[in-house]
Amino acid sequence: MPFITFEGVEGSGKSTQLRLAAEKLRAAGREVVETREPGGTAIGSTLREILMDAGNMGLDPVAEWLLLEADRRQHVREVLQPSAARGAFVLCDRYSDTTEAYQQVGRGLDARAVRSVDAIARDGLLPDLTLLYDVDPGDGLARSRARDGGRSDRFAAAGLEFHQRVREAYLEIARREPGRVRVISSDAPRDRVSAETWRILSERFSL
Repeated sequence: MPFITFEGVEGSGKSTQLRLAAEKLRAAGREVVETREPGGTAIGSTLREILMDAGNMGLDPVAEWLLLEADRRQHVREVLQPSAARGAFVLCDRYSDTTEAYQQVGRGLDARAVRSVDAIARDGLLPDLTLLYDVDPGDGLARSRARDGGRSDRFAAAGLEFHQRVREAYLEIARREPGRVRVISSDAPRDRVSAETWRILSERFSL
């Protein structure tokens, strides 16, 4: 099973690129599972409502992290592992790199604790490939707010400095794991970004 994760700051276009890649993979005759974190299961959808609601800005950072790990554990057991057993292409919008970038670095949580709990939650399941869509956080937030009619969820409502830390954390992950993480600039037009995404997928998985 190719397990491919799509990562990036708010407004990076990763969700759109996941959808476009899924369409191309299906056209090539591949079985595709599209999923996301948080919210890839029925239980996860309930957790997502809590996590994303801008009315919950008082949610403690550790509580936020543990809710995300609970979502991940349910997701791994209910969706990701069964899809792996079936041999489908699994495209996941956010996974463990998000937790390192947003909670460990962005929120300043203890790195050892995050790694330990996340290892339990993902039960050994790591991505074969991660596509990191890179954009200036200020530009990404502007895109996100324009898309959502000026509204912000809990994460988009965080300050620009938070999102700058998140971006730097993502880029550090890419430097640390160049074999797994491929950085794609999402400043380019959508079709050009999609073409680069497909080029990487085609080369990695002989499509």
